Amino acid sequence: MRSPVVKRSVVISGHKTSVSAEAAFWNSLKDIAASQGRGLSDLVADIDKTRQAGNLSSAIRLFVLAHFQKRAVAATTEGDLVEHRARDYAGEPGQCGSAHHQVD
Repeated sequence: MRSPVVKRSVVISGHKTSVSAEAAFWNSLKDIAASQGRGLSDLVADIDKTRQAGNLSSAIRLFVLAHFQKRAVAATTEGDLVEHRARDYAGEPGQCGSAHHQVD
């Protein structure tokens, strides 16, 4: 799957600037902005303010990556918690430390 580099103009602190990133990153960034009820330029301005080093294109890629990594960890943690509670509720031996569990 090819994701060509796309150049977009965004407004940061009242100044128009061009930023290049792959289409997949732009699409993800738009989705993130929409989920937060924000405009794309507003989100990019915040990314620009908080970036540690490198260019804005790299900062955008790292922001998108971090966003989805956090979601993956949250989903895994939530899934583990649900599984833990289900085993605990079922009273499976040796699982989760429930009072219902058998002890050898």
